[in-house]
Amino acid sequence: MCGIVGAIAKKDVLPVLVEGLKRLEYRGYDSAGVALLDEKACLKRVRTPGKINQLELALEKTPAHGVVGIAHTRWATHGEPSESNAHPHMCEKSMAVVHNGIIENYEKLKHAQLQDNYRFTSDTDTEVIVHQLHKYKQQGKDLYQAVVETVKDLEGAYALGVICSETPDILVAARRGSPLVIGLGEEANYIASDVAALISETHSFIFLEEGDIAVLKPESVEIFDAGGQSIERNVHESQLSADAVERGDYAHYMLKEIYEQPRAIAETLEGRLSDNKVLEGAFGPAAAQIFDTIEHVQIIACGTSYHAGMVARYGFESLAGIPCNIEVASEFRYRKAAVLPNTLFVTVSQSGETADTLAALRAAKKMGFVNTLSICNVPESSLVRESDLVLMTRAGPEIGVASTKAFTTQLVALLLLIVVLGRRHKLEEEVESKIVEQLRQLPGYIETALQLDGEIQKLATRFGDKHNALFLGRGEQYPVALEGALKLKEISYIHAEGYPAGELKHGPLALVDSTVPIVAVAPNDEMLDKLKANLQEVRARGGELFVFADIESGIEPVEGMTVLNIAPTDKAISPVIFTIPLQLLAYHVAVIKGTDVDQPRNLAKSVTVE
Repeated sequence: MCGIVGAIAKKDVLPVLVEGLKRLEYRGYDSAGVALLDEKACLKRVRTPGKINQLELALEKTPAHGVVGIAHTRWATHGEPSESNAHPHMCEKSMAVVHNGIIENYEKLKHAQLQDNYRFTSDTDTEVIVHQLHKYKQQGKDLYQAVVETVKDLEGAYALGVICSETPDILVAARRGSPLVIGLGEEANYIASDVAALISETHSFIFLEEGDIAVLKPESVEIFDAGGQSIERNVHESQLSADAVERGDYAHYMLKEIYEQPRAIAETLEGRLSDNKVLEGAFGPAAAQIFDTIEHVQIIACGTSYHAGMVARYGFESLAGIPCNIEVASEFRYRKAAVLPNTLFVTVSQSGETADTLAALRAAKKMGFVNTLSICNVPESSLVRESDLVLMTRAGPEIGVASTKAFTTQLVALLLLIVVLGRRHKLEEEVESKIVEQLRQLPGYIETALQLDGEIQKLATRFGDKHNALFLGRGEQYPVALEGALKLKEISYIHAEGYPAGELKHGPLALVDSTVPIVAVAPNDEMLDKLKANLQEVRARGGELFVFADIESGIEPVEGMTVLNIAPTDKAISPVIFTIPLQLLAYHVAVIKGTDVDQPRNLAKSVTVE
C-alpha cells in the first residue's frame, strides 16, 4: 500500500526512482510521481494519475533529472485519485515530501496552517506535513531540525522522504508506524518502502526503527533515534535476487506464484524436520522453554492470513488438544479481550507490516500476553522484530495482490506449530511421524494438483458470464472455501461467498438457482457423507455444482454436477492441496473476464494503514 523510493547520488537518480516504483507496483496504487533537485538545486516535480507508464510518458514530455530525488506510488486514503492528490507534495517550490501512512490530526494542523496563510492544492492529509516543515524552516531551523519538530506535531503513522532546494546535499527520512529501509550504495544511498524496490542497486540495507530519523548524503548515512541520539543500526545483507521479483515467462505474477508453491513449501520445511519429528528449534532458542508453559493459543491475522489461522484452529484443538481462538486483527485491537494465562499470542502476516496486525501485537503486550510468536514471510519486518519467537515461511517475494504461496506456506508453518505444541499435550508420536511423512511428500502432491490446470482452465469458461458464486466446505475445508471465494471475488470481481456446507438451510439455499455456480471441496474424511447430502440439497434446487473431490470419495459426475478428482491426501495436509485448484480457478476466470489479475482495483498488497 503506497510505495516510497528516494535516492541521493553523484549521478542522475531518475532511472533509479522509476525502476524502484516499478518494483513496488505490487503494493497497489492509483497515481505516481517524482520530485528531483538538479545540480543547480532547482526543484522539479512530475505527477500523474494511473499507472507508472503514464508517469514515464509525462517525463518524456517534461524531462526531469537530478542528483537527489523522491518518488511515490499512492493508494488513495484522503482524496480521490488525481494529479493534485498524487505525491510528492510541495510547498513554495522549495520543499517536497513523500509520505506513507495516515496523519490522524491533519484537520487540526490544516486549520492552523490556513490561519498562517498556507495554500492547499490537494485533499490529502500529507500536505500538512510539507507545510509544517516549511514553517519550521522559516523559523531558521535546518532540514533535519525541521523534520524533528514536524514529527512531534504528527499523530498517526508515517514513513517520510524529504528534500529541500536550500539543502540540496541531503535527503531526510523518518518513520513511525510505516516501514522504511535505507539502501547503501557506492557514492549513492537510497530509501524505500521495502527491499524489493532497491535490489537492482544494492543488497546492503538498514531497517529504520520506530521514531528514527536519517540524514542521507551520497557518501554517508547518519541515523538518530526517537530521543535524538545518533545511533548505529545493523546493516543486513539481503539474499533477494533481482530475478526473484521478475515475472519470467508467466503471463502474470499470480500464475508464477501459484506454480512456485512446491518450491516455496519445500523451502519452508527445509531444516525443520528430522526423520520423524518437527524440530522445535526452528522457532528460536527460547522456543522449548516457552512452549512448555503454553495452554492456550490466540491467533491474530487479516484477510488470507486469517483464513490460514482458521484452518489451524481445527488442528490445534483436534490434533494438539489445545484451546485456540482466532480473530481478525482490526477487531481484536479495539475490544477488551480476556487474557487467558499461559497463552501463546500468534500473529500471521505475509508482509509483517500489516498495520492492524502489528497494532494488535503491541496492544496484546500491554494487555498482558507475555509470549508472542510471528509467522511471517519477510525476515526484517516490524512484526518479526517485535515478536519473542518467529517462524519464517520462506515463500519468497509475492508480487501478486491475491495471496497464493504465502497462504499455503502459512498453513504449513502453522501445522509445524501444532505439532510441537501438540506433543506436549495429546499428540502421539506415531501421529507426529505420519504428519512429518505427509509434509515431506507435500511438494509432490502440489505438483500433482497443478496438473489439473488445463481442466480448470476449460471449466473457468463457465464462470465468465456469472455475477455470483458460492463456495462450500466442512470442517477444515470451510476456511478453504472462504479463501477460494476471496480469491475469485478479489481478482475477477464476481461476488463470491464461502459457507459451511451444513449452513445451507440457514439462508444460502435461497440464492441457489441455475445462474449461481456452487463450488465445493470434498476430501475423503469423516464429514464426507454429510457433505454429499448437502450437495444433493443444491442439486434438488437446480444449482450447478463444481466439486473438487478426493478421488477416493466416490463422488461421480452427474447432470448438473462437474467433478474434478484430487489425489488422495492425509487430513492434516488436505487444506493445502484443495487450495491449489481454487487458486487456479480464480486465476483463469479473471483472465477470461479481462481484469487486472496482479493489481485488482481498489486493493493493495501490503495494508500498512488502518
